[in-house]
Amino acid sequence: MMSATSTLALTHFVTLADSFDKNKVTPGVLGFIVFAVIGGAVWLLMKSMNKHMKKVDFEEQPEGGEAGTTASAAAPAAEPKTG
Repeated sequence: MMSATSTLALTHFVTLADSFDKNKVTPGVLGFIVFAVIGGAVWLLMKSMNKHMKKVDFEEQPEGGEAGTTASAAAPAAEPKTG
């Protein structure tokens, strides 16, 4: 069962809802702030990604039988120590 105060509060909200023009709804300041924060976060992520991608040193391996000979010539095998 509803009390008198809750009934009174509901009648005030209903009249406010009726006078609200649905054709003039805009996102407002909060919508702009949220959009700006998301845009700033994307910009920072892209900047960080570019910095990390510049650090990558990638050399493509040659095709065919040359891959084994260049790898063995570049890094000679270490001899085990006995002693």
